[in-house]
Amino acid sequence: MMLTAAIAALLFLTTNQLHFEYPTGVPGLNLVNLVFLAALGLLLLRGGQAPLPAPALRGPLLFYFIAVTLALVISLVARPRLLMEDLTYFKILVSYPLYYFLVYYAVRSPRMAIQLVVVVCVIAVLAALEAWMEARSYGIGVYAETRRAAGPFGPDYRSSNRAGVFYATFLPFFLAIAVFMRGHRLWRMAALGAAFILVGAILFTYSRQAYLIALLTVGLLVWRRGIGTTVLALVLAAALFPFLPEGASERVQETQQQGEYGEERVDESTASRWELWEAGLRMWVEHPAGIGLNRFQAMVGDYSHHTGKDAHNYYVLTFVEAGPLGLLALLLLFWAMFRLAARAVHGASDYQGWALAQGLRLAVLGCLLGNIYGGPFRDGEVMAVLWALLALVERLVQMRGQEVAVAEAAQERLHPTPPAEPVADTHGGVYR
Repeated sequence: MMLTAAIAALLFLTTNQLHFEYPTGVPGLNLVNLVFLAALGLLLLRGGQAPLPAPALRGPLLFYFIAVTLALVISLVARPRLLMEDLTYFKILVSYPLYYFLVYYAVRSPRMAIQLVVVVCVIAVLAALEAWMEARSYGIGVYAETRRAAGPFGPDYRSSNRAGVFYATFLPFFLAIAVFMRGHRLWRMAALGAAFILVGAILFTYSRQAYLIALLTVGLLVWRRGIGTTVLALVLAAALFPFLPEGASERVQETQQQGEYGEERVDESTASRWELWEAGLRMWVEHPAGIGLNRFQAMVGDYSHHTGKDAHNYYVLTFVEAGPLGLLALLLLFWAMFRLAARAVHGASDYQGWALAQGLRLAVLGCLLGNIYGGPFRDGEVMAVLWALLALVERLVQMRGQEVAVAEAAQERLHPTPPAEPVADTHGGVYR
């Protein structure tokens, strides 16, 4: 119970660390790091447990760690700046994926796995409710660039996009529970209510990429459920469309604008991202092995007029800073995450595990899409619960599969299958 509580506290504090800043006096060490070390200590002290199968993400994560470590070496050797700042950035990149290993080796029973899945769901809903409270204070349905909800993911509107990615990532997870988890009425009703809360949170972030991710992943979900559900969803969406906040449609219409002479052009936010990506490509051409970890913002001003700006695309950022090796490691990691979820779907032995695996697969897709127009993959506030969820679903499906195998073996011992009767062939021989 202590280990379960420690992991639950770790996930909650990581997602809400903006509200729980606690100075430790040690550079690069914060309250979340201390709770992680406490949970790790409890796991090591438990001991005496049977060995587990190798985690599905072990190889891809190690490859990713090697790639970002090499990028750190490049930055320290070729373009040294502030050592502690670089080490802190590196720590952020590698520490949050370690949640996956912590949770994987900590979970030893289906009950513990389900308890922590509930914790993840509660954390997501609380984060969405915070966006509702912000929207209420701003004025629901009224759009202004500086009055966009960011929930616990940042102090102001500049964090609204990554908040939107978080909400859009978990929306299909809740809907999968509501749609696929047969025989668990309470779970389905709670998940449906949670999905409604997340839809509102997505709208209030006024994040266009979050709108697109939500529409795509939910569309795939209802299509997977069947043509009847798809038609029903389309009818329901058409009926609810007039009731959406006016600010949401205003935000979408901002993307396409007219120039001084009536020509079509995209808004400044979209255009600046394209310019940053072009600048990143020019950087890579001059430095094909990568410019080094945490160097994009320092160098982008030499290749564009966007001084000190982030790449706003984690794939571009990784490619420019860590080179082709880094991008390959990142893409292989995403592929492994998606394959983990797909294997869980096919390996699930009950509707509960199957529904969770279906939702996880769409959540991974949402995360993949969310890093095209931003870089939340490195943000613990956004990714911590997803790393944990990957481990929880993997372990739950493993343990439930083992329970089924044990039950079938016991049934076979009680009622063994009778041997087949010998059959005579036409030549007088006998074979089975």
